[in-house]
Amino acid sequence: MTDKKFKRYVEREIEEYKEYLEGEKKSKNTIEQYSRIVRNMLLHIKKGAEDITPGDLNKYKIYLSTKKKYSKNSLYLAIKAISSFFKYKGLNMAKYLKAPKRPKSIPKYLTEEEVKMLLKSARNNPRDYAILSLLAYSGLRVSELCNLRVEDVDLNERVVYVNSGKGDKDRIMVISEKAVEAIENYLLNREDDLVYLFISRKGEKISRVQVFRIVKKYAQIAGIKKNVTPHVLRHTLATTLLRRGVDIRYIQQFLGHSSVATTQIYTHVNDEMLKNVYDSVMQEY
Repeated sequence: MTDKKFKRYVEREIEEYKEYLEGEKKSKNTIEQYSRIVRNMLLHIKKGAEDITPGDLNKYKIYLSTKKKYSKNSLYLAIKAISSFFKYKGLNMAKYLKAPKRPKSIPKYLTEEEVKMLLKSARNNPRDYAILSLLAYSGLRVSELCNLRVEDVDLNERVVYVNSGKGDKDRIMVISEKAVEAIENYLLNREDDLVYLFISRKGEKISRVQVFRIVKKYAQIAGIKKNVTPHVLRHTLATTLLRRGVDIRYIQQFLGHSSVATTQIYTHVNDEMLKNVYDSVMQEY
């Protein structure tokens, strides 16, 4: 078959495949993506669908991964499209074509410089500065912070007692001297009965929504472009501890995870560090 005839054959196949996808109620975007992927696959392998072998498909997968530098997400999509095409054709040569596991989304976190900028932006507001300091230095969940009572904080020992956090599991948090100073300064300026650690301007226990607003407000003042939330500060603490060599089992305790498996997502930092260290010192033989 000449190149011209083969290209006409490919376009016929793609048009029929598109009709099949439409009948399957696939979205317009999916139809375009799948069609483009299958067209590129056929033009690269240069064989009719019936003549393509499992070996051809596995070599094409390697080509996409190495020569085309496809990410795991892109490779996953390509293999799903190719598998769909051969299923539509009633052919089983894609039976052993395995899609890579898509990476779990890496938690968003701030750099250490960004945390400094965030805290600095709130220095003139004792309450807000204390809230941001405690979130940044403790990794508390926002609901845990809102429920803290003054009696739950031992400023002399630098300890916070978290009662009935997620999963009704109590735990102890150690906090930094800076967080202690911020809380101390805030409490000494209070004129209420000092029941809850953080209160609203109306004197009521502070709400989750108010804490979210405080974090976003000062992130904006600090000029941080990321979407900063209390949970991002929690992720930031975990990432910083791991980067500085803290054992993941201790980080599990800090965060109050019931299983270390939940904490494993933070090991992406170590993976990146390993690559950077390797690439910086490894010489060609």
